[in-house]
Formats: sequence, structure tokens, C-alpha cells
Amino acid sequence: MSTATTSETALTDSLGAKLRKTVIGAGFAVVLLVPKVLSLRRDERSWVIFRMVLGIFGAALVVLPIGFFGSYFLALAGLGAFIVAILLPPPKATSGIDDKVRELGALTVVDGGTFQSGSFAVPVQLFVGPQKLWALEADFHPLLVIPVPELISARAEELHGRWVLRLRWADRSAIFSYSGVFGEHLARAAESTVQSVMHPAVPVLRRRRAASA
Repeated sequence: MSTATTSETALTDSLGAKLRKTVIGAGFAVVLLVPKVLSLRRDERSWVIFRMVLGIFGAALVVLPIGFFGSYFLALAGLGAFIVAILLPPPKATSGIDDKVRELGALTVVDGGTFQSGSFAVPVQLFVGPQKLWALEADFHPLLVIPVPELISARAEELHGRWVLRLRWADRSAIFSYSGVFGEHLARAAESTVQSVMHPAVPVLRRRRAASA
């Protein structure tokens, strides 16, 4: 009897853990999606098309379920989408981040968490370019500039109960700390972004063969 109870408890814990990861993952996806949707506001044509598509989709959900499926839940969701499409604000002017991206020649911007250096910790954003990586404060003051060709590694790892992004280049290193339920996701997103611009190291074997030739 106790064995069955233990198995049921373990199954419940496993399902609960999976559900928690799914909810956190879905929430993180929404967090990432919202800035992308809002970025459409900077392109007037794309924003107008998005509003039209959302309005048509919402109207379709209102009409089709009632006519064919009798699902009032989908109709309410469609009505909500249609209303949102109408109430969405007009296109937005270019933001300061966009201006800074163009000024630096960066490819993308990711959350840098909190940059730790000595006795101070400051929230930063990472502007990632093909040749340089900048850690900038909210006022775009650079706290750290890393030459991308000198990067040796970019690794997300758990450290003292929180997730960090550890960067190593030349003979130096830097740590960016992430807290909260999305800490792991943010750290891994920054890790993959930085790794995407890192130059692959030349294998030692090839160097030896070139030297011997």
C-alpha cells in the first residue's frame, strides 16, 4: 500500500514539475513575443498589416464558431482580438535603443541581467555586434566593451542559486547575473546570442599540419 502511495506521490511531483516548466516556458515565450510585436510599431506599414490581420482573425473567430461549432468561448476570444485590433495605438516613433543599435552597428540586443564588477552591480543590456559586444547602462553609458574575436567562451550556468552568463576573453572574464523565474531562460538566450557571433577556434591539429607543411 505504501509503495503505491509513494509511486502516486512521485508521479504527482513529476507532473507538477513538468507543468511548472511548461507554464514558465510559455510565460517566457510571451515575454519574448511582446517586444517583437511592439517593434512592429516602428514600421507603419507592418503595424497596419498586423492590426488588419488581427482584426480579420478576430472577426472570423466570432462568426465561424457560432455558425458551425456552437463554441461561444472561441467567439468571445475572437471578439476580444477584434477589439484589441481596433484599440491598438498608432505606429511608434523610433526608440533610443534603435538609434543606439544603428550607432554601434550592433546586430541585436539582449537582456544582460546585472553586471557584477568589484563592489557594484548594475542592470545592463548587451548590444551584440559582429566585432564588438557592449554592456550598456539604462542611459547607454558603456560599462564594458569586449572585442568579439577575443571571446574564448560564453557559458550560462547556475551559481549560488541564480543563473549567470560568464564571458571569457583574452585574460579577462565578466559575469552577468539573472534573477527571477525567467533567470535561466534569459541567461541561455544571452548565451546563444553571444555564441552566434563568436568566431570558431582553429583546431590545434590544423595549426600543426600547417606549420609542418
